[in-house]
Amino acid sequence: MALRNPFNKISDVFVETLVRAGVKRVYGVAGDSLNGLTDSIRAHEGIDWLMVRHEEVAAFAAGAESQISGELTVCAGSCGPGNLHLINGLHDCHRSRTPVLAIAAQVPSNELGTNYFQETRPEHLFLTCSDFCEVISTPEQLPRVLAIAMRTAIAKRCVAVIVIPGDILTREASKPAIDLGISGPAGSVLPPATNLHAAAEILNTTKKITILAGAGCANARDEVIATAAILQAPIITALRGKEYLEYDNPFYVGLNGLIGMTSAYRAMQECDTLLMLGTDFPYSQFFPEGKKVIQLDIRGEQIGRRTTVDVGLIGDVRYTLQALAPLLDKHKSGHLEDSLKHFRKVRKELDDRATGEPGKTPIHPQYLTKCLSDLAAEDAVFLTDVGTPTTWGARYLRMNGKRRLLGSYNHGTMANAMPQAIGVQAAEPSRQVVTLSGDGGFSMLMGDLLTLHQLKLPVKIVVFNNSALAFVEQEMKAAGIDNYGTAFAPQNYANIATAAGVRGWRVETPEQVIPALTEAFAHPGPALIDVVVNRQELSLPPTITAGQAVGFNLYMMKAMLHGDGHEVLDMAKTNLWR
Repeated sequence: MALRNPFNKISDVFVETLVRAGVKRVYGVAGDSLNGLTDSIRAHEGIDWLMVRHEEVAAFAAGAESQISGELTVCAGSCGPGNLHLINGLHDCHRSRTPVLAIAAQVPSNELGTNYFQETRPEHLFLTCSDFCEVISTPEQLPRVLAIAMRTAIAKRCVAVIVIPGDILTREASKPAIDLGISGPAGSVLPPATNLHAAAEILNTTKKITILAGAGCANARDEVIATAAILQAPIITALRGKEYLEYDNPFYVGLNGLIGMTSAYRAMQECDTLLMLGTDFPYSQFFPEGKKVIQLDIRGEQIGRRTTVDVGLIGDVRYTLQALAPLLDKHKSGHLEDSLKHFRKVRKELDDRATGEPGKTPIHPQYLTKCLSDLAAEDAVFLTDVGTPTTWGARYLRMNGKRRLLGSYNHGTMANAMPQAIGVQAAEPSRQVVTLSGDGGFSMLMGDLLTLHQLKLPVKIVVFNNSALAFVEQEMKAAGIDNYGTAFAPQNYANIATAAGVRGWRVETPEQVIPALTEAFAHPGPALIDVVVNRQELSLPPTITAGQAVGFNLYMMKAMLHGDGHEVLDMAKTNLWR
């Protein structure tokens, strides 16, 4: 790629390396230690600087673009506070295992070690959210070390960090840019044959088998379903597996985990053998005890991390299942039909709650989410904030093989949805991008609403406005603790959006939901739909411990004694607290 204004500086070599690797944009906030880099981006064709209002947003946006494209993406922060703001977003990228290069600019090299203005030690600070973090201290280092960082991010699907003083970026280059020579991680990894035979022996000699599948099954949908057919095994998924395995799947019986379904929990507890495929499902308390466990994962370090494993298979799901299939015997068991019967019952109960009775307020978030799913484009990308929006998205957003569902499902940080939507929409400007934003998460990084306006990104933000940190309140109730420090003053986010140049709708009754969503989805620019939803809607896990039951009862007694009996009545009306 030729320079419009050819220079021979380190920053030019840096940018040329990015362009040769296919990087189209760099997200960040400009600063003096980044001046060399941004000036070279300005002078290059084929790459743009996307200015956001907060570096945390830059990291979220880069990570979401990487997840939607599968390619290496880049974010940058200036020295000190600038690159420190990247850290939370980079933790999310790293735990989502998506390839991101972070550029952490540093103070002038001759000032290092003097406690200079804004001086920090990013080479130490970023170690916990990266697999590669190195400092460029001389111009001669840059081409090779940058290439190593980028190859590491691509091959290991991880975060790599380059720390570089601003003055190094502006020095003369003595070496040219390097072509990486790779385009992705290994396409086929198989476990040893002895392990495959050991797994087959267990599967062939046990009757009731359940499959727990995660994001590692993204490219193995057909193989997972074929394996379930041979084993007559119900398939349950972790949240990141939902978009790949929920739709058109005759073996699917729901999500497991804190926001999952009783049908999935039951299918896992009642099996004889659990077959884990491409998942590092984190909640140990949901795993069954006294069962055989086979775990298949391309990342061998994840095997046995959550529960005791009888056979571990290090390999990618698609090719390993292809190699395993000829070793398996066709099963006959009532376990699958029992699990499907229970799932159909649970699914009906959930759907029955997604109603919008005319004139009845506040609006059920289940109804809002179902309407979102029904009205969104067939290839829409949904992004959910952590908290109750993730719960409703997991239960009511319909996947179809074209839609995508992204969120902070491993790191679990607030405020992820709108920033991630920026990256998705920038990468795919013609695709519909919809957020399910909590009022807590949205308001935390609300400043980047201005980024949507400035960059003319037509993201549709749906705010679940319950004037509270609702998921935190549920956790307090489960522990028998009075709600404290969780309430927000009522806020009209549609008015804020309008003031920022973004089209806004305020929705307060069920009758307004569908018309507002329809208009907003048809609007050609960014839009925000502020929906007042029920604060007391409980989203209980598929199993409740005795301690949680005691906690809920204790909370309800305290609420009555404190004169908050209306909250108890509201919960009872939802028909969710049992």
